[in-house]
Amino acid sequence: MRQSYTAVIERDVEWQGLVATEPYECGWASEAIFFVRKLASEGDVRGVGLRVQISPDGMHWCDEGTSLVLSTNEVDFCRVRHFGNWLRLQAHLPEGVSLRVLVALALKE
Repeated sequence: MRQSYTAVIERDVEWQGLVATEPYECGWASEAIFFVRKLASEGDVRGVGLRVQISPDGMHWCDEGTSLVLSTNEVDFCRVRHFGNWLRLQAHLPEGVSLRVLVALALKE
């Protein structure tokens, strides 16, 4: 039987400018899905890109290659595999754009 776990890594957090989610250690998992729920926004968030980043130690980061582009939907997501031990999302919101989010990371073994 497969095991799964969902971690809420950002809860009602306001994003402006350059942002990154809290890092999450999940080396036991073989697949992950980031869910980004938009609670409120100012400015046009459509097309804003978020990058999945990986890390061997939770401190030094590099882009994994997967991206998530925000839409007009309430929730957007992206899937990740072969990610090592630590995951996070990073984004750069344009000037005048802010976003309140809830970010969940669903993990499966």
